[in-house]
Amino acid sequence: MKTKSCLNSCSRNFSQEHILYIKRLKRNNFLIRLARYMILISIIVLWELFANAGIIDPFIASSPSRIVRTIISLFESGELFKHIGYTLYETVISFMLGTVLGTLISILLWWSPSLSKILDPYLVVLNALPKIALGPILIVWVGAGVKSTIAMGVLISLVVTIITVLSGFNETGYEKQMLMKTLGATKLQTLTMVILPSSVETIVSALKISVGMSWVGVIVGEYLVSEAGLGYLIVYGGQVFKLDLVMASIVILCVLAAIMYYSVVLIEKIIKHRR
Repeated sequence: MKTKSCLNSCSRNFSQEHILYIKRLKRNNFLIRLARYMILISIIVLWELFANAGIIDPFIASSPSRIVRTIISLFESGELFKHIGYTLYETVISFMLGTVLGTLISILLWWSPSLSKILDPYLVVLNALPKIALGPILIVWVGAGVKSTIAMGVLISLVVTIITVLSGFNETGYEKQMLMKTLGATKLQTLTMVILPSSVETIVSALKISVGMSWVGVIVGEYLVSEAGLGYLIVYGGQVFKLDLVMASIVILCVLAAIMYYSVVLIEKIIKHRR
């Protein structure tokens, strides 16, 4: 009887400690979210106050109120969603192509270690090369417009995806692979039953990186040659000294990039929950 009462007492104590830990964790997460919002609100408020007080030049640095008026003006003219749609379409296509092609090439390089060793220095060079230097070549090869912008986005995200995913494949336990080989598994069975399941988190991490790289590639492409899109608005606003238009385009880019990134994070949470 004493033993049972002792066990029950220990169980109750552990449960209470666990509840307290969960409460502290929730409170800490709440404080973190609150701090994020407070920092953002403080930046916006101080930016507006400094611009109105003349501490910063609103012509050069703009202000939140001027940015809002610019966005409203773009909306009323019917150009806002046109430029957003243009850039968003290019980015989503670049992201999907870069992710799919990068993963397939990573599988090919894992499948053939000799080919991986042959191409490794070229991947390193391509990753280090400023992709904007290839812009004029892409324009000549695929033509000006959407195709060259998408090609630039794919080029920038592709190499990073290959390197990240391939590293995940190579870091998968050697013992597991040897066990599959000992059991008579084929290369394809090892890939589908060991490598890919073990590399899900690595692939998701590659998606997070690829999101940012796709946006960079598309905006660079629109800098070089485009007649629409947020990158075009930034270049045009800088040329005619409409810096409110430049800042408004950057703010819209930040919002869209954040939405796309957190969509990938949501996918990651769903995958982790199912696993």
